[in-house]
Amino acid sequence: MKEYFSKYLMLRKHNMKVAWKKAKRSKMCYLFLAPYAIIFTLFNILPVVTSICFSFTYYNILEPPRFIGLQNYISLILQDDVFLTGIKNTFMIAVITGPLGYIMSFLFAWLINELPRWVRSVAVIIFYAPSIAGNCYVIFSVFFRGDAYGYVNAFLMNLGLIDAPILWFINPTYMLPICMVVILWMSLGTGFLSFVAGLQGVDRSQFEAGYMDGIKNRWQELWYITLPNMKPMLMFGAVMAITQSFGVCDVTMALCGYPSTDYAARTIVTHLFDYGFSRFEMGYASAIATILFLMMILCNKAIQSMLRRVGT
Repeated sequence: MKEYFSKYLMLRKHNMKVAWKKAKRSKMCYLFLAPYAIIFTLFNILPVVTSICFSFTYYNILEPPRFIGLQNYISLILQDDVFLTGIKNTFMIAVITGPLGYIMSFLFAWLINELPRWVRSVAVIIFYAPSIAGNCYVIFSVFFRGDAYGYVNAFLMNLGLIDAPILWFINPTYMLPICMVVILWMSLGTGFLSFVAGLQGVDRSQFEAGYMDGIKNRWQELWYITLPNMKPMLMFGAVMAITQSFGVCDVTMALCGYPSTDYAARTIVTHLFDYGFSRFEMGYASAIATILFLMMILCNKAIQSMLRRVGT
């Protein structure tokens, strides 16, 4: 046992020396990477670590942080009914709009890829525009106005389906479904562009080789050639879809108010915004952010394991 342990230490010391020599030979590369590494550490890693540390404290900005252990997490899970409502709504949004938006992004990119170049450029702009138009979801507030002048209410009343206008953004029954429709409409974002670029980068000679090997239709071509060549873009699109679906906040707050009726449109990020920027309970808000961070990591790992099977 001692011999094995001593050999292990010697091998580890040798590997460290080899790694150090390689690092010294590549010192100019590390020097060029240093600005990005410093900025990434300061503005990404450090805030996450700080938030996790604050989640174990009571911190209201005016007083120094006071360590309280797991009390914030216990209160969130066992006492905060609004947070549990936010988790339920967030999961509903993520489960429905995440996969649907992801599939829609890929299918639209796949269809657009078959068009001529100038038509493809126009189509990409048209499909991508809602995700960069800022407050474009305000259009839906006009369509779903709660009086007879709203387009949807007027249309339904003219058909005789309803007798009085429906308060779409006040009635808890309709709030979340309408928000999901808006989120889906805005879901063709960065992932969509990555799919368009990935489809353009697939080597056409692989399709010819595939036909020689027995591929008979476009679906087999998609599964055995296109998707395996696009695994990096598919992974990037999945990460963006997860981030967008779990980070929903602006749409629900703008359309359904803050807070929404019976918290029917409450999400985890809305709850985080409430405690962080309205009540200034930063310790509690950091605990919410930490739970959201862990949920996104777990979902990301699950999606990655699924995408590894594509084309196998």
